Amino acid sequence: MKALKASICVAVAALALSLSLGAPSYAGEDEASTLSQQMKELYRAGKYTEALPLAQKSLALREKEFGPDDANVAMPLNDLGTIHYNLGQYAVAELLYKRSLAIREKTLDQDHAEVATVLNNLGELYRAEERYAEAEPLLKRSIAIRDKMLGPDDPSIVQALSNLAAVYSNQGRYDQAEPLFKRGLAVLEKAHGPNDPEATVLMNNLADVYIHRHRYADAERLLKRSMAVTEKAFGPDHPDVAQALNNLAALYVRQGRNADAERFFKRSVATFEKTLGPNHPDLADVLENLAGLYKDQGRYADAEQFSKRSMAIRGKTGSGPI
Repeated sequence: MKALKASICVAVAALALSLSLGAPSYAGEDEASTLSQQMKELYRAGKYTEALPLAQKSLALREKEFGPDDANVAMPLNDLGTIHYNLGQYAVAELLYKRSLAIREKTLDQDHAEVATVLNNLGELYRAEERYAEAEPLLKRSIAIRDKMLGPDDPSIVQALSNLAAVYSNQGRYDQAEPLFKRGLAVLEKAHGPNDPEATVLMNNLADVYIHRHRYADAERLLKRSMAVTEKAFGPDHPDVAQALNNLAALYVRQGRNADAERFFKRSVATFEKTLGPNHPDLADVLENLAGLYKDQGRYADAEQFSKRSMAIRGKTGSGPI
């Protein structure tokens, strides 16, 4: 995330991180498989808090059946890590991803699709923590594996493409970020059509590039399209809708449309609170943005109120401002 006006920030987010594609069929493991499928349905709907205990139980069942370091435990570890990541619990997610990657690299070929999946997720985690030097090689390796296995136009390559582009965008390397976001969007549109919910994060992130290049009309078009696609797929109460609302508000700040900006920041706050709870790092970002808007308007009491709440969330989650 990068500064816009004062402390107003626009989010560059991860494309929905990779869960394992399907639950394996092992004798006596019907409960774990059922839990895994239920968890994935909740995850896709952005209901991460509800998905968490299902992923935890599924992993526990598999560890009991196969042992903690067995190949069959690797992707359940990844899946649980992905949910913790989406809940802003980065330290827990990192440990789970590293366990998953170690198992997969030991039991599979180095160029296996499941290795690429975990590399993408760990690389994105490092991006979210501003550990860009660690994130970039992991994401490049994930892309190389997918490219070698499936070719440059397979949709599975888009996650790492988008996340690598976000690494560049976070560092202000917009000339490198823009073609990767565009490539990812083109691949998804070719494979799934123009209204694929998976494409909305790329729309948001490409819009951020346009904002920094002062292409405001292009940015607004993409952000509104992103919200429409997500709302059609999942309804208005989804974290991706909240993120698009924040980014659209940040664009309006750039344009001096302060009343519109305030309205969209408040809608973003309400949607994040409803979907991710009151203590998520993404909510802290929007609260900080709203505080910045009020400070610029001389509404210092309002600014202090939202700034304090943002700092309180960061104190609980250990996430600093980006």
